[in-house]
Amino acid sequence: MNHQVLFLCTGNYYRSRFAEIVFNTLATARHLDWRADSRGVAVEGRTDNVGPISGHALQALRARGIDLGNDIRFPRQLQERDLEQVDLIVAVNEPEHRPPLAQRFPLWSDKIVYWQIPDLDAASAEEGLRLVEQEVTALVERLAKK
Repeated sequence: MNHQVLFLCTGNYYRSRFAEIVFNTLATARHLDWRADSRGVAVEGRTDNVGPISGHALQALRARGIDLGNDIRFPRQLQERDLEQVDLIVAVNEPEHRPPLAQRFPLWSDKIVYWQIPDLDAASAEEGLRLVEQEVTALVERLAKK
C-alpha cells in the first residue's frame, strides 16, 4: 500500500513540481512506500507559466542527474478530491499559500504542513530549489525512520 504526499505551490510549475520529482527519486532510491504528486493553488489564468514545467526546475533536475525524458505534464489545479486522497500535504510557502488555502479549503488549511520557501520574486532559483531539496531530503529521512 503506497502512501501519498501532495506538494502545493502557487502555479504547480516550479517549486512543487521540483519537490514532487526529487521526492519520488529519493523515495524510490530508499525503497519507501511513499509517492508524491503536486498541485497549484492558483493555476487558472496564469500567464507566467510557459510550457509544462519551469526551466529553472528542469535545469536543477538535470544537474542532479534526474532526466524526465518526455514524461513532463502540465500544471494541475488543486481540487478538494486531491486533498482527500493523500496522507500528507505540504505547501511550500506559508505566507503565500495559507491565505488562499484557508479561503478555498477552510477545512483543510490547518491540516497542511507549511514550509518557508520563497518564490522567484524573493529568492533566486538556485536558492529556492536548494531549500526545496533540503526540505524534501529531510522529509524522506523522517519517513524512512518510521
